[in-house]
Amino acid sequence: MDTIQSLLHGLLIALEPLNLLYCFIGVLWGTLVGILPGIGPLGGIALLLPMTFKMSSATSAIIMLAGIFYGAMYGGSTTSILLNIPGESASIVTCIDGYQMARKGRAGPALVVAALGSFFAGTVSVLALMLFAPPLARAMLKIGPGEEFSLMLLALLVLSFVSQSTILKTLSMILLGLMIATIGMDPFTGHMRFTFGYMGFAEGLGFVPMAIGLFGVSEILMNLEEISTVEAIKPTLRSLIPRWKDLRDSAPAVGRGTLVGLAFGFVPGISHVISTFISYALEKKIAKHPEEFGTGRIEGVAGPEAANNATTGTSLVPLLVLGIPAIPATALLMTALLVHGINPGPQLIQDHPDVFWGLIASMYVGNIMLLILNLPMVGIFVNILRVRYAYLAPAILVISICGVYGVNSSAVDIGVVAISGVVGYLLRKFKFDLSPLILAVVLGDRLELACRRALTISEGSLWIFVKSSFSQIFVAALIVIIALQTIAWALGFRIRPQQKDS
Repeated sequence: MDTIQSLLHGLLIALEPLNLLYCFIGVLWGTLVGILPGIGPLGGIALLLPMTFKMSSATSAIIMLAGIFYGAMYGGSTTSILLNIPGESASIVTCIDGYQMARKGRAGPALVVAALGSFFAGTVSVLALMLFAPPLARAMLKIGPGEEFSLMLLALLVLSFVSQSTILKTLSMILLGLMIATIGMDPFTGHMRFTFGYMGFAEGLGFVPMAIGLFGVSEILMNLEEISTVEAIKPTLRSLIPRWKDLRDSAPAVGRGTLVGLAFGFVPGISHVISTFISYALEKKIAKHPEEFGTGRIEGVAGPEAANNATTGTSLVPLLVLGIPAIPATALLMTALLVHGINPGPQLIQDHPDVFWGLIASMYVGNIMLLILNLPMVGIFVNILRVRYAYLAPAILVISICGVYGVNSSAVDIGVVAISGVVGYLLRKFKFDLSPLILAVVLGDRLELACRRALTISEGSLWIFVKSSFSQIFVAALIVIIALQTIAWALGFRIRPQQKDS
């Protein structure tokens, strides 16, 4: 009963006209930065963070910045579906089937299902944040470097079994991604690695430039081969509305994706990335026709998008309850709280109930605002596909380059986009799946850090990777997956069809 009364009090705070305005500004700006390639939630929050320093109310500031955070998660699916360009790491999986649906003239249903799934999962995640924040925080405290390493290794292994290409090609892409992740300054010693004396690579190769190059630029190069035959798609009003079959097929995927997102939401640093890939892997494994994934299955959009947005609410648990920013975007939220004299941590709910419950209630309101914003805009977004590809391709390149350059103002990032585009084009010509490569790049530095921290704590003993109950669960899952796959191969079965090598 106390929880309900606190939530009602939070709703009164969130529905104040000024807080409603800030919530709307946050979700609108978040949607826009999610759509624009290269900015993402971190850049979107950073751009408006100085504006909050002059606000008199910490509640209003955190409401607006949180709106940018979960609003960007909504918007990230748009460019993934329409242009095959993931705006941030959590949108990589949406490209696989979402873009194929767009090329078949079904971008409307993909965008609508992504919006509905995001709304449902986002609402459930806020409910989970409200009800289970303290127990989730206690569980999160048990996730150490050893457990984090085992979990990321499990994610990479699951990916190797659901990739579109052969197991050998997938593993080679994972290894290449892990090698690329080692470029830059050693996080422990400060020594430069594989930079060849060029300080522009000191911070490594950025994810956003690589993703835009590997997915967006390579797609343009592939289409330029047959640009005379690439026709503009002219969607009709009827094609914008999902069929009953679309809703029926996507509803279970949204439910499963929501559960996956909630489960992985409190894992520090990598929750959005892992939850979307695990959700996609789950949908492909239980599908009657797994070979159709990658050709435009709506479950491949609904599940990952739900997982992505379900993770958002629970990813705030470490920040609000423990005072630990689990991902860079929540670190900026913590900065805003500290500027206003509020210390996130176990006493936040007791000492500043207006901030905590006002934020939770505003997330309910913000999710409704996002649904109202996104559904009517589906028709506007889909009209991008009406533009002839000869005009659309240069526009995509210009927007992508401007977005990439705007993040760090670095010419190095533009070079990474160009090189990644050519490499991605060549890899796609030889039937390599690019998703394992980019996921390995995203997880590589954290995988190394977790491994080295664990070995430092254990003084070199490998026992640390299996001694805790969490690690034992992850390791057991690794062994079960490998054993089942080996048995399937021995009996002549294939979980997915093997593509012929070029």
